[in-house]
Amino acid sequence: MENHEELLREVFGESSDSEDLDPQTKHHQTRDPIPSWEQIKEINGLWLCRGFLSPQHQSSLVSAVLNEGWFKEDSHNQAMRFGDLPAWAIELSSSIRDAVFLEDHVSEPINSVTSNGGTKPCILPSNLLWREPLFDQLIVNVYHPGEGICAHVDLMRFEDGIGILSLESSCVMHFTRVEEGGSDIVEHHENHPLTTKVPVLLTAGSLVIMSREARYLWKHEINRKPGFQMWEGQELM
Repeated sequence: MENHEELLREVFGESSDSEDLDPQTKHHQTRDPIPSWEQIKEINGLWLCRGFLSPQHQSSLVSAVLNEGWFKEDSHNQAMRFGDLPAWAIELSSSIRDAVFLEDHVSEPINSVTSNGGTKPCILPSNLLWREPLFDQLIVNVYHPGEGICAHVDLMRFEDGIGILSLESSCVMHFTRVEEGGSDIVEHHENHPLTTKVPVLLTAGSLVIMSREARYLWKHEINRKPGFQMWEGQELM
């Protein structure tokens, strides 16, 4: 199977402004790291892949988004597409599947049985990973300095399995469990202790995958109030 660098190069190509660089410098600027996935253990079904896209590939993706003409007006900060996605979005969807498959393939098979008889957590259940298409709906949000998004669970009309890709800057996204009885989406589950906000640092180029409980039973938000954008004692600007 092709490695992650080759897959992403197929999606976004080489940067034209890097052609005059020496080969070693060019390699380091265009290279994407092999995907390294982290399971957010407090939340079932929440996974984080830091450095999914390099800075150069982020710039290529931002350029592709801007070329769609969705944000020509300053008042436009969101674009939604259903079914008929741009070619770059379809290719990005494929690269997400490849990164998920590569991680499970390199470590252990999806849903493999552990030594104690349990099941190894997987980034995406196989019925979601191999659906066609993996994603057929897209939301692009533009956040200006000081802007965020209120705590919410994505609409039920959208299926399970959601990817969030962060571009150009970092932020802290907080996850809060939906209160039992506080929403009609909550079905019968085992009692959970009171849960505080779970902070997750989304660095530029990182990818979040939400499925199952993380998708349906946890709200996510970007809170820009003082004290919420803190990580390791430092405030993120």
